[in-house]
Amino acid sequence: MEGEQVSKKSAHREILKRMRALRKDTVQRVTADVKAQKKIIAALTEALRSGAKTVPEMAEATGLPAHEVLWWTASLKKYGLLAEGEKRGAYFAYRLAETGPANDSRPASQ
Repeated sequence: MEGEQVSKKSAHREILKRMRALRKDTVQRVTADVKAQKKIIAALTEALRSGAKTVPEMAEATGLPAHEVLWWTASLKKYGLLAEGEKRGAYFAYRLAETGPANDSRPASQ
């Protein structure tokens, strides 16, 4: 009985080892993507620490394309990290949210 459990554990370890090897590239790619996303969020929140900014102003401050800043702004607003402020011409100004996970620079888990 004990030998059978050891054999099952060994087989389980081998399966996990093969799965890790098969998924190695995916894990590395996803890890790099998450790191890049955190860097973008940090750049946007840092740009807003000095005050509210429009999407073009954030794009200029971070060096990111305006269409990416718009996408990130919508996402960060959805998760409560940013708040929409006054309208400046054709654009709304966005600021860091006063409460919630904004100071943490990570979206809240749902």
